[in-house]
Amino acid sequence: MKKMLTYVLICLALSAQIALAKSGVIAYATDLHKDAQIAAQKQLPILIIFTSPDCHYCEKVMQNFLIPMQGNAEYTHKVIMRRVEINKENKLISFDGTPTTQRNYAATQKIRLTPTVVIYTPNGTPATEPLVGLGPEEYYGSYLDNAIDAGLAKTRGVGR
Repeated sequence: MKKMLTYVLICLALSAQIALAKSGVIAYATDLHKDAQIAAQKQLPILIIFTSPDCHYCEKVMQNFLIPMQGNAEYTHKVIMRRVEINKENKLISFDGTPTTQRNYAATQKIRLTPTVVIYTPNGTPATEPLVGLGPEEYYGSYLDNAIDAGLAKTRGVGR
């Protein structure tokens, strides 16, 4: 019964991720604990983009890189993507199951500049150094791919 429920939850999460990819948005993080359970089962890292209101570069990263990646079937098997707004008081469950807000979670992660992209293992540990800012756009996709691949390798225990 428990395996069946887990399977149903994974199917629902995948369906939601596919629907979001088609809608052109990165889902706000609401329950990282639940996301982590799905990520652990699928052996995927979790990418969180930390954004702020009126952040032109945040929108550029999402529109030019993350949303196209999210819509690419290859990436649905490589990473789970979420968004945290560093100035919002929206409720959030952290990786360890503790209730908090998006603002407080960003503060505990020492996120001060946006956009910041962090790749996490399912236990909530950063897998790589954060990508802060946009940097040269011609290289940014490569930086993202390298960070996702490193997170995937760390999540799957490659190279231990």
